[in-house]
Amino acid sequence: MEQSPLYAAVDLGSNSFHLLIVRKVAGQVRIVSRVKRKVRLASGLDSNNNLSDEAIKRGLDCIRLFAEQLQDVAAENVRIVGTATLRLAANRDYFVEQAERILRHRVEVISGKREASLIYLGVSVTSSGTGSRLVIDIGGASTEIVLGHGYDVSVVNSLPMGCVLWQGRYFSDGIVDSERFSRAVSAAEDVVKSVAGQYKGYSWELCSGASGTIQALQEIIIAGGGVSEEITLDLLTKLTERCIKAGSISNIDIPGLVPERRQVFLSGLSILTALFRVLGIRSMILSGGALREGLIAEMVGFEQRVDARVRTVRSLIERYQLDSAQSERVRTVALSIYDAVKDEWKFGPPAGRAMLKWAAVLYEIGLCIEYKRAPQHAWYIINNIDMPGFTVPQKQLLSALLYNERDSFHLDVLEKQSAVSFSEACRLARILRISIIMCMRRSDGTLPDIKASASGDSLDIRLPGSWLSEHYLRSTELEHEAELQTSMGWPTVICDDQYGSAPAL
Repeated sequence: MEQSPLYAAVDLGSNSFHLLIVRKVAGQVRIVSRVKRKVRLASGLDSNNNLSDEAIKRGLDCIRLFAEQLQDVAAENVRIVGTATLRLAANRDYFVEQAERILRHRVEVISGKREASLIYLGVSVTSSGTGSRLVIDIGGASTEIVLGHGYDVSVVNSLPMGCVLWQGRYFSDGIVDSERFSRAVSAAEDVVKSVAGQYKGYSWELCSGASGTIQALQEIIIAGGGVSEEITLDLLTKLTERCIKAGSISNIDIPGLVPERRQVFLSGLSILTALFRVLGIRSMILSGGALREGLIAEMVGFEQRVDARVRTVRSLIERYQLDSAQSERVRTVALSIYDAVKDEWKFGPPAGRAMLKWAAVLYEIGLCIEYKRAPQHAWYIINNIDMPGFTVPQKQLLSALLYNERDSFHLDVLEKQSAVSFSEACRLARILRISIIMCMRRSDGTLPDIKASASGDSLDIRLPGSWLSEHYLRSTELEHEAELQTSMGWPTVICDDQYGSAPAL
């Protein structure tokens, strides 16, 4: 079979330079190469907005790393863009000329609004949901704020503030105190207030962050064992207090914060705090993509009406040759049980129901390797595959459910995920396991109407007539599963109307 062509996107950013090379496979892009280097181009701007020789050298040295990879990509499938710092630089023509000579491709220095629109597109094609969305990207020298609905942009702004610029203005000597941080926040608030009125009268269902600062915050949440992936103003305040207590940037020691991010973390934190305050943001989650993904989307093209998670799952079904009819049976049973007990079990965020659905659809993915350890293989695949539309915590929950789809329970895996509470994760796993057993006949005509109820940790499944006595294999498997769950401290009863409980075997 002939391979689809390669596509490449290069982002010459103010903080980092990025190269992304992909190939379109089964309706989804597959990353074949990704290179990132911290260049901090913005820190090389002097008072006259000229890039220093040192900054130019850092940038061109990085570009030489990209040049060899680009030789394998057709010229029409390459997009190279420069952003805020190159927009500002008085001597940008010299830098761009040298870069084009090395890359042998045109470098386009795009406007702030063009950058913001591409970021929004990149977020939209890699994140779930097609409703209204506020997208924020804190770069090294600019911050983009975009409001849109689905794939359509409503309000676009690119603001002249970024984590590298703010670090140089307010924390250049590495000293951290409350007064400096307050000045940094106030300055950022003044910038945001200049455009805040444009967002009044709009509402958004989701706020997505697409920057290194947001990535760092999510890694901190995961390292701290948080049960929610949402970034809130309360979290920002607590982290600010911790940074101030450290007294200097070099002393900031927060689990999950990687050393290479520490230098500009506090400046990014000050800008994000200002955005939360001025725009009234309640919570934010990390997006799956940004500028580079937007560039790729323009070249490759996507069916824009289809949610990113749906595209991803369809691609996995095709790639791993899953039985979609069987997946639909398990999904239907699992969601019917979930919906019947959701009030009694007080299920929290909607992420739980969604991940139960996708776990039911993908539960056989481990069979592509072998049967005996299929749950472990499924866990590994989900944890190590690129899944646009799914956040890291959602992938953790999905893989944990698949690890627990049969055989013994692995509570440690369920406990490590951070998308829902440990209690909810266990209950989702219980529902998935029962649903898989109910559908093991792999036939539509043999699935009964199920009545489910719950109280505390107890789960009661009632089946019509004498269904259990008429389906001996599934009856046996359901009885064993009920005994296992009960032995775990989760009383489980599976019975039919004729016997009142599973028949003795």
